[in-house]
Amino acid sequence: MDEKDLSHIHGDQPAAVTADALPDRKELAATAFQRTRMPMVVTDATQQDYPIVLANEAFLKLTGYDAGEVLGKNCRFLQGPATSKIAVSEIRAAIREEREASVELLNYRKDGSPFWNQLHFSPIHDDSGRVVYHFGSQIDRTDYRRIQSLEDSEHRLLLEVDHRANNVLALVDSIVRLTRSDDAALYAASVQQRVQSLARAHTLLSRRGWHQIPLREAIRTQIEPYGASRAVLSGPEIMLAAHAVQPLALFIHELAVNAASHGSLSQDTGQVAISWNEIPQTKGLALVWEETGGPPPAGIRKAGFGTVIAEATIRRQLQGSTEREWLDRGVRIVVEVPNVTSET
Repeated sequence: MDEKDLSHIHGDQPAAVTADALPDRKELAATAFQRTRMPMVVTDATQQDYPIVLANEAFLKLTGYDAGEVLGKNCRFLQGPATSKIAVSEIRAAIREEREASVELLNYRKDGSPFWNQLHFSPIHDDSGRVVYHFGSQIDRTDYRRIQSLEDSEHRLLLEVDHRANNVLALVDSIVRLTRSDDAALYAASVQQRVQSLARAHTLLSRRGWHQIPLREAIRTQIEPYGASRAVLSGPEIMLAAHAVQPLALFIHELAVNAASHGSLSQDTGQVAISWNEIPQTKGLALVWEETGGPPPAGIRKAGFGTVIAEATIRRQLQGSTEREWLDRGVRIVVEVPNVTSET
């Protein structure tokens, strides 16, 4: 079969066709339309509500409908509760303006399952230039969307892990820099205790999927090694945001170690009262640590290295403030930190 020159035919004719195939072009076009793997429909632009007049097997397979259930209907039956009104408006505008358009929207199969549909449609004109049909092709983008969503989630997770790792490293850096001792063994033990404090907080976060932690639980975990039975905790049920758990844990650890070494917990009759309240305006927290029954303070106490680390943690990591008051019965510490509470 000798091929003739390709002819570029506009309108509803194919873009390229041989002279031998020209007499059969309608049958060939119908066969190609029906057998192509891409879902396709044709709607009648001369009838009210643009009913479907052709729908290929791929379209029926994609949507789950039979031919008798789609022919004569407007394509809106694919829309559902979460279909974007903006996307539908884009389609209507393109039809009104007689132009091609490509729109991604959420559609629904016969069984109610949603799928993301990349719809491309274009007008088909007759010889006089009047729009007589609309041709639409669909691409199921559901798997692509799912992969994209997983990639976005993975990216957010990596950013969150990076952020949390940086926070922990900043705390460890502070621990190493601020810990002081002329005795190498004592220095190593002090650093180890502080890192273990972070590890206990990390365990809490891990158990709860790195979400918010009850403040009471975060405090009790840190004071248990130093005399939890002599600590009275009082305050409302407050959930601590994940980013604040480890810095606040280190702060409580430093106060507990100091109380066990030099303060109320170093005496059999000593106690610690820890109370707190939420500050709704700043999503913040006000916490009071008060020791009683310990050795009397000899004059004005100077801040030790544990105190320096504790106050630096509150100030640098949580942008908060601390006030320390020495009383005859012991020490009283008031802490305020913003943006650390989370909704239950």
